[in-house]
Amino acid sequence: MSDGGGDGGRRGGGPGIGRRTLLIGGAAVLVGGGASAVVAGQDQATRLWYRVPGVEKPRKPGELDHAGAEWVAASSANWRRADRPDDYAVDRVIIHVVQGSYRTALKVFKDPAHQAATHYVVRKDGHVAQMIRELDVAYQAGNRSYNERGVGIEHEGFVDRPEDFTDAMYASSARLTAGICERYGIPVDRKHIIGHVEVPGTDHTDPGPHWDWERYMKLVRAERASR
Repeated sequence: MSDGGGDGGRRGGGPGIGRRTLLIGGAAVLVGGGASAVVAGQDQATRLWYRVPGVEKPRKPGELDHAGAEWVAASSANWRRADRPDDYAVDRVIIHVVQGSYRTALKVFKDPAHQAATHYVVRKDGHVAQMIRELDVAYQAGNRSYNERGVGIEHEGFVDRPEDFTDAMYASSARLTAGICERYGIPVDRKHIIGHVEVPGTDHTDPGPHWDWERYMKLVRAERASR
């Protein structure tokens, strides 16, 4: 299951950087660098701009990133506002297992005292709840860098009960992961689709030895290829 990870403040950028400073800084990169420098300068200026406090993309309450999901908002104490991928590149999908029920996951992620949540929760029957926008940083991995770069998917069940990982759950989760990979250009491989246990510095063991990675990755690749 996800845990906090000491993410600190609401934003990860440097305070006091104004838009004029960013635009001037971006322009400075362009001088003498040709077309590639123009692109690099604009990209860097955009990333810095979205780290300025108070700057964010337009958003609507309850808006979904994954079609068909149910919106169930996590407590704002369990994530922080961001504007990914403009301020932080998204290059990981992190697979979790609740060590409990779907209802338990929703309950604790709505609890501000829990200090952790994932973007999504997948039920045994394949139903998906989205609790945090992919734009934002979920306190999920126990590692600030992986929180900033990852989209987290929690799964109902227990790591020592292989029967909890149903066909419907695998299929639904694979569709979800394939969509995330498509949105951010994430390679469909085990370097970029990882378990919570593989996050540096974590003390968690999920998704555990009974999560069928070979099966899961095959499903994700098939979903990705069909898009």
